[in-house]
Amino acid sequence: MQADIKTISELGGYAVTAITSITVQTTLGIQEFYDLPAEIVSGQIDAVMNDVQPEVVKIGMVRTLDVVDVIVRALQKYRPRHIVFDAVVLSSQGDALVSDEVMQAVRQRLLPLCTLVIRHDEKQMHGLANRYSSAVAVYLSKGETVEQAQALARTYMNTQIVRTGDLQGRASELYREFLDAIAAHLHTNNDVHFYADSLNVSSRYLAQVTRRISGKAPKAIIDDYMIREIELQLNTTNRTIQEIAYSCGFSSQAHLTKFFKKMRGVSPTSFRKVKR
Repeated sequence: MQADIKTISELGGYAVTAITSITVQTTLGIQEFYDLPAEIVSGQIDAVMNDVQPEVVKIGMVRTLDVVDVIVRALQKYRPRHIVFDAVVLSSQGDALVSDEVMQAVRQRLLPLCTLVIRHDEKQMHGLANRYSSAVAVYLSKGETVEQAQALARTYMNTQIVRTGDLQGRASELYREFLDAIAAHLHTNNDVHFYADSLNVSSRYLAQVTRRISGKAPKAIIDDYMIREIELQLNTTNRTIQEIAYSCGFSSQAHLTKFFKKMRGVSPTSFRKVKR
């Protein structure tokens, strides 16, 4: 859940949750479960749906028949625009996490309601698929097609693998440092040369690294970070457009509006009205 929320926030989304199971978990895997009563799960879902009305729902681990019933009824009642089901079935040790009876109920009642099913086991994916499916959900919430959402999520996951050190060498290290530098200086500098100089490499070499790892130019990556920051402030704060512009380092509201229209095709004001 923590990884899901981190992923959604990094991509400019806003996460609200309903917990189905509490785990005793270490880096080696899940040790114990406590499956929450169905009425508690139902209460959480109703609270979220009534208060926030999310358009995209991601479903993770479901371990009891009663909770399957609760989720199915809620989806039929509230009818979110997209439903992504991330079907975790095995632990990192290869143990079954879900009974055959529950899986049968899921196949018959839950899967027909879903936009996209992602089936994986933790032994193979080491938790990465959880973040991937959350990324897909965020991109769907932004209006991307299912196919484009998956492509963007794969690109995002490639960058995360690099950041966590699964790839070796100077290029991956430099890419991680570049992303960290953007996070630190985004509000004060969006110039590629600034970041290249701070990393002690040429702009050309930095571009070669970012294109090889993410398929994007350095400026595109900086702009992606900036647009997510603007969207986050538009969605979650009551700041005026001018206040957001200044906080994000733009010289004026008009400058921010021009950038936002170029990136999203609508003005910040129109985007905020649609989201709210």
